[in-house]
Amino acid sequence: MVRPAPGGIAWQIAGERVELLSWPRAILLQLAHPLVAAGVGGHSRFRGSPLAPYGRLHATVTAMRALTFGSDEEAEAARAAILQVHDRVHGTLSAAVGAHAAGTPYTAHDPALLLWVHATLVDSGVRVMHDVVRPLTRAERDAYCDETASLAEALGARSMDVPRDWAALQQYIDAEIASGRVSVGEQARVLGSAVLRPALGWLAWPLQRAVEIVTIGWLPDTIRTQYGFTWDAARERRMRRVLAILRRARRWMPDALARWPEARAERTNGALPPGP
Repeated sequence: MVRPAPGGIAWQIAGERVELLSWPRAILLQLAHPLVAAGVGGHSRFRGSPLAPYGRLHATVTAMRALTFGSDEEAEAARAAILQVHDRVHGTLSAAVGAHAAGTPYTAHDPALLLWVHATLVDSGVRVMHDVVRPLTRAERDAYCDETASLAEALGARSMDVPRDWAALQQYIDAEIASGRVSVGEQARVLGSAVLRPALGWLAWPLQRAVEIVTIGWLPDTIRTQYGFTWDAARERRMRRVLAILRRARRWMPDALARWPEARAERTNGALPPGP
């Protein structure tokens, strides 16, 4: 499999620990596709215990780090493990949602579903980098889409369908929502609540609330409304305050805390400039 080149924009974005903030938004967008929500609801154990969501997040982040920064052997092992999980995820939609009739079959190997998942990750990753770490130019956004396309292909998305620049990515996301193929159902609302408010979230209540407000604020208006989230000027101001605090924190945070070890090693080797 072809992986992002060391030192490129994909390495820079993936190297930021704050990119963990992109995951709740990406997951809510993924669940907004009824067939993805059915697969998660029927086959994932992330609601099996209070610690299950954190275990799933750790496993996912570990896999993504291996795919981006690992050796060829590590990346291939991570890809094989993901595909093995996908082997178990298949079934039919229990009730009609959006453009999908009851009984519609789904499988985690469906190239169309894999493309939607990929698009949510790329779109969310760019937004966190742009709003928290540093503004990204249009050329950098385009490069990120292009550099990460091979990861989508390695997991089963069709090469001809994967957006290679930012405009194409936005057109694809907008078209999926407008078509009704992406439409929030009741299963997504139940799962989404567990994503935004995990069982042990109260242990870090201020952080959990901060994550919740920026996650909801970053969602497309249509999806936010379909989930039933309210949004107004006061919530918008609250989100802007949270983002300002996060930007200041990231600006003063040493690389040892802000970046994954693999990304720091690349910076030490001279492939990346110092600082955020």
